Amino acid sequence: MIPPVNILPDTPENRELTDNVHPSGWINPRPAGRYNLVVVGGGTAGLICAAGAAGLGARVALVERHLLGGDCLNYGCVPSKGLIRAARAVFDARTAAKFGLRGGENLGFDFPAAMERMRRLRAEISRHDSARRFRDELGVDVFIGEGRFVGRDCIEIAGDRLYFKKAAVCTGARAAAPAIPGLEEAGYLTNETVFSLIDLPRRLAVIGGGPIGCEMAQAFARFGSRVTMVELAPQILGREDREAAGILQDAFLREGIDLQTGAKILAVGRQGDDRIIRLERDGQNSEAVVDAILVGTGRAPNLEGLGLEAAGIAYDRSGVMVSDTLQTSNPAVYAAGDICSPYKFTHTADAQARILLANALFMGRQRTSSLTVPWCTYTDPEIAHVGMYEQDAREKGIEVTTLTVPLSDVDRAVLDGETVGFARVHLKKGSDRILGATIVARHAGDMIGEFSLAITSGLGLRAIARTIHPYPTQAEVVKKLADMYNKTLLTPLVKRLLSGWLKWRRSSM
Repeated sequence: MIPPVNILPDTPENRELTDNVHPSGWINPRPAGRYNLVVVGGGTAGLICAAGAAGLGARVALVERHLLGGDCLNYGCVPSKGLIRAARAVFDARTAAKFGLRGGENLGFDFPAAMERMRRLRAEISRHDSARRFRDELGVDVFIGEGRFVGRDCIEIAGDRLYFKKAAVCTGARAAAPAIPGLEEAGYLTNETVFSLIDLPRRLAVIGGGPIGCEMAQAFARFGSRVTMVELAPQILGREDREAAGILQDAFLREGIDLQTGAKILAVGRQGDDRIIRLERDGQNSEAVVDAILVGTGRAPNLEGLGLEAAGIAYDRSGVMVSDTLQTSNPAVYAAGDICSPYKFTHTADAQARILLANALFMGRQRTSSLTVPWCTYTDPEIAHVGMYEQDAREKGIEVTTLTVPLSDVDRAVLDGETVGFARVHLKKGSDRILGATIVARHAGDMIGEFSLAITSGLGLRAIARTIHPYPTQAEVVKKLADMYNKTLLTPLVKRLLSGWLKWRRSSM
């Protein structure tokens, strides 16, 4: 019998979630001889591997020691986007005077109700990842508990041995806190605990200006928390296009977030219910007094207790070491997702799991280096990117032509009152080959896919120019980039030649 797991707070929604992803009455099946594939870890990569292999007729075992669905369902994409949507609704209502709405500035907000909605929707979505669905509908042998390698072709769980032809390590990663004096003693939140909050923190410090930190800082500021964001680098979202990050930084300042960029945290202390953060910035010391601290920096691979040495699987502090085909140092074992990938996104874990299935089960040679990986930070506006940045291309010796269209040139963005942002594309100089693209817009994540498709399929910007885009949409900004490229082809010489030809056509009739 599986011991219970309590997901806080203890509510009907969280009890439903637990019953799906870690049912307390679960009885592990008897091992069924040798498996085609044993999957260790039931996050995105593991679930895709298990479901895909079973659907192809393989005998599959899935081993999960904690919560099926992994970070994405329980602590990441699903709950965070639920809160972000609520925060956006609050912001829109409070700033709707330009659309004729009155009294929005004094609009009330019920934080517990927003959290209840998030928990309810998360519980509903969890049915797709439930142990019963994988057992009853997909035919997977689901084992809940601690699984560890005890040989090169064997995993042991609760005294049972699962022998395999191939195995997949998909145990993911977890939040990691920086080594700041006093932080542990003062107490802090991570993405694994922030969604258990019942009350809205009146004052919140967010450590880290990466995607997680930015998304949560803006959401809680819109809910009404006084948010202080501390980032060691001189700008938030340091790997993004500088102008894109600057637009978001300006939005944060307008929304009242206290941005402490270029700031080093010297120590954290506690006095009663207050947390005191000592900062050094530009040679000056200061303090931030808050009620709660959210750490949004760093991830650590889930390697502990797996017995990787017994299976001859090499790893280091960043995770399991794999080849371009996702094979580990044990030829019978592969890995996918956050445990081995530098791109710690749900959609990357999904894509890698599909490569793993082809390579492990069907002797494929698909390579992760062939993947085109887009990503998006779900702030307001969103920042989405795919491919190279201009600096990346120049470091590879590729000359670049960069084109940019501001959203203020797009009719739908003007009508929506969402003109802050742009679309930018980097082309190989002298051609329409797309090297990379960045979009800053309220729904940039929904728009970047057109560039991802083009890069993956080897389509240039001319193909986008030939594609009819519905009017009026904000996605028309992508078509405008393509039209801008076509205009660059109309050089003075070409224009003179065309003008002469058309003049001749007129006179010859």
